Amino acid sequence: MPIHLRSGFYDVVGFRAGRDPLPPFEIEEVGEVAGKDLLHLQCHFGLDTLSWARRGARVVGLDFSPPAVEAARSLAADTGLEAEFVCANVYEAAEALPGRSFDVVYTGTGALDWLPDLGRWAEAIAGLLRPGGFLYLAEFHPVTWIFADEDLTVRYDYFRKEGVVSDEPGTYANPDAETSHDRTHEWNHPLGEVITAIIEAGLRLEMLNEHDHTLFRRWPFLVETEPGVYRLPEGMPSLPLMYSLRAGKPATAPASRPT
Repeated sequence: MPIHLRSGFYDVVGFRAGRDPLPPFEIEEVGEVAGKDLLHLQCHFGLDTLSWARRGARVVGLDFSPPAVEAARSLAADTGLEAEFVCANVYEAAEALPGRSFDVVYTGTGALDWLPDLGRWAEAIAGLLRPGGFLYLAEFHPVTWIFADEDLTVRYDYFRKEGVVSDEPGTYANPDAETSHDRTHEWNHPLGEVITAIIEAGLRLEMLNEHDHTLFRRWPFLVETEPGVYRLPEGMPSLPLMYSLRAGKPATAPASRPT
């Protein structure tokens, strides 16, 4: 956690000075949040959570990591932003927030790949949304997982059932950092799997957008077209590098079918 708090990747110093880390497309697609109750699942140390608080939402952040939650609470206190942070497994979010419901459940980039079971995840979200509320998800596009790290050579299966285990030092926020306990397990979830889990949980897909840019240098040849925004070089075929979606909880129960 200290590595992330100090890294230029997150730029906590800039955030304290007023920088908004939320991508513009997220702000536009989520819409006005002032006065709404927003739950951020897998919130890490709360940077995006507190950004929604700056926009007027009443926010709750949830993460399974005690050091991350403690750092989030400290950052909220230091910046004078009102926020609640809860330490719990995302699958048990409803139990950790008994009787609570939200207008918006938000989950940002780099979250889904840590989850082996999207069905349980979607059911937890549906249980936390109040009628008329919606899930907003922004994530790195699963098609990018099929390529090698150095170029666009297709190296991995898109439809991988098993998780990917790695044991490499460093972190995405600082690849050169000295770390221990380096083993990680990640899962690539095809777009169809994500959408099906959401629909089966009773939510209605309202919007699905694919984006031609990403938020980090996924391959060494990506071009930074604006600060923190990376695209394939001009002249190369375009690929979807991120996607975002909204899925709403019906305001009323669906009418029963005639017998």
